[in-house]
Amino acid sequence: MTPGTTDRPQMSIEEFEQLARTAPETVTLEFINGKLEVKPVPDGTHGAIVVWLLKQCMQHRPELVLHPEQGLKIEAYRSGRARADGALAPEDHFVGQGEWADPAGVLMAVEVTSHDTDANRRDHVDKPDGYAAAGIPVYLLVDRDTCTLVVYSEPLRGRYRNRRVSAYGETVELPDPVGISLKTEKLKDYAS
Repeated sequence: MTPGTTDRPQMSIEEFEQLARTAPETVTLEFINGKLEVKPVPDGTHGAIVVWLLKQCMQHRPELVLHPEQGLKIEAYRSGRARADGALAPEDHFVGQGEWADPAGVLMAVEVTSHDTDANRRDHVDKPDGYAAAGIPVYLLVDRDTCTLVVYSEPLRGRYRNRRVSAYGETVELPDPVGISLKTEKLKDYAS
């Protein structure tokens, strides 16, 4: 394998967490597959999509909250760090857990793509594998480039066994334990 993979990480988790703590507010860092990643600063449309999804989750599952920008320990042995655009969990689930929380009890991780060159690899390959390895039951990717929602589910041995793609405007079923039907017509307003 090449340097910067899980076999030979660029740095230790402790070094990454120290770097992430001291990074300026305008930079969001992640540590995925042993590599330091810089997560792009979200634009207004990205934020609007997250708020839309947050409202949908609250309407259908008021006992849960879509926690925005939640830091999660992901991958096998919790050796990675990702800052999910949203993490669906009970309201007080992350209280006392610090910046990088254990993903146990998270029902769904959410990412909304940004328009950058690494988005495809990061959001379609690295993050699904990391979230699956962490045992998060559902991963929802809102892909702004293709105007689709991709629902990953049934994690097993570090991979999601099920992947469904739906176009903006379709009803998207988020499987149990999430159990929400998303009406996505509004996302057409956010297509670029």
